[in-house]
Amino acid sequence: MSLEIKVPPVGESITEVTLSSWIKKDGDQVAMDEVIAELESDKATFELTAEKAGTLKTIAAEGDTLAIGAVVASIEDGGAAEPAKEAAPAVEADKADESAPSAPAQVAEAAPAPAAATGSTLEIKVPAVGESITEVTLSRWIKKDGEAVTMDEAIAELESDKATFELTAEQAGTLKTLANEGDVLPIGALVASISGSGAAPAAQPAAAPTAAPAATAEVSKEKTYASGTPSPAAAKILAEKGVDAKGVAGSGVDGRITKEDAINAQKPAATPAPAAKPAAASAPAAAPAKAGERGERREKMSSLRKTVAKRLVAVKNETAMLTTFNEVDMSPIMEVRSKYKDKFKEKHGVGLGFMSFFTKAVTEALKEWPAVGARIDGEEVVYSNYADISIAVSAPKGLVVPVIRNADTLSLAEIEKEVVRLAVRARDGKLGIDEMSGGTFTITNGGVFGSMMSTPIINAPQSAILGMHNIIERPVAVSGQVVIRPMMYVALSYDHRIIDGRESVSFLVRVKQLLEDPTRLLLGV
Repeated sequence: MSLEIKVPPVGESITEVTLSSWIKKDGDQVAMDEVIAELESDKATFELTAEKAGTLKTIAAEGDTLAIGAVVASIEDGGAAEPAKEAAPAVEADKADESAPSAPAQVAEAAPAPAAATGSTLEIKVPAVGESITEVTLSRWIKKDGEAVTMDEAIAELESDKATFELTAEQAGTLKTLANEGDVLPIGALVASISGSGAAPAAQPAAAPTAAPAATAEVSKEKTYASGTPSPAAAKILAEKGVDAKGVAGSGVDGRITKEDAINAQKPAATPAPAAKPAAASAPAAAPAKAGERGERREKMSSLRKTVAKRLVAVKNETAMLTTFNEVDMSPIMEVRSKYKDKFKEKHGVGLGFMSFFTKAVTEALKEWPAVGARIDGEEVVYSNYADISIAVSAPKGLVVPVIRNADTLSLAEIEKEVVRLAVRARDGKLGIDEMSGGTFTITNGGVFGSMMSTPIINAPQSAILGMHNIIERPVAVSGQVVIRPMMYVALSYDHRIIDGRESVSFLVRVKQLLEDPTRLLLGV
């Protein structure tokens, strides 16, 4: 009896896919859940698996565009003999277990056999990491192919367009990698397999003392899986320097390489270079002549960078974006900071920055002009009675926007603590999906990089974003006199479809008033 294989539903908005390639060919024998083809939509690539064992008969050709539910192939009966083959090693394994008590010396020899058997192999697939995430990038293998892993040990790092995740081993055994670093994988795709069980690695230390004293010395020096493993931020720094992580000593928990370790690794990395050059000095005699040649370097765009690019272009194309400007006299806030910053830090353990004042001013202005914090959902406008403020942070892997929850209920000290916490997690690549979703309004500070004026792009599906810029002393007219004041340009980009000019300008003026008279933030007037 044959079974039809159809294009499965792969997303709510996806109506058709392209058959990009056949992994198994017509007439091949396939096993249950074995990948037989790759399907490609406008958003991601998916693997098509066999729903039973048998002989594959292909119906669609590579390059065909198929609707959801279309027949791709069929599987004819003929795979019944394969389970019998898989059962044989299991029987042999049972026999080995029965003979284990009487012959301990043979246990170590028989241990590799069950590890290689397909019956004891566990497939490791890309887990679901967020409702809107359909694919991830395999950024780095923490454990290499053929290495022994323990239960719940981190074996790889997966990177989505929003955050970095660790993939852990679901059982102990020997790792076999099936995907390469840099591969873009859909949710549910096969990444690796683990052969054997937790008993196999445990049997090796028991046999080691009888084998040789040198083996016991190696066991005693064993480190944890985190030893020598860099954090995402540290890995990026080491990659940019061209430094191998194996030569860097980690000072973090369980020997993990921290960002500081990677920064300090620059000097040791520079010392081997002169030693290597004399050894090869005879061959590259033409190297000095090539020093002035023009060159180019190509890098594959990260998943985060590609997603950011798509969203920014989509916002420009799908919204009626407009920007209004104003300027703020920062002298009142600067006076408050200079007067109370030491006492503030002593009491709250965090510095008093500008971001807390701007966040507080924005939350107060949103209460008066709720449309600025609204969003369009289909043919409806959604208004929020809370303020979740997104803060744009420049992280090593690209721009991320973590969210300060219920910012309207927080004090200046609580906002500052949350800003510091989110910024540190962003730069270390440890932000979770829940920390970057659901904002109602965004603040971005280009002034830290020296920007005088810009038109920030809306962070969809939000409808407005406030841009801060650098503070410059300029002559301004105050009460009929020209005085020098620290001034900052502020910009509000907004979606003109739901925010009118009156609302946007009034909102920005209200923010200006609150910043130029900080006591209003405390009195709520």
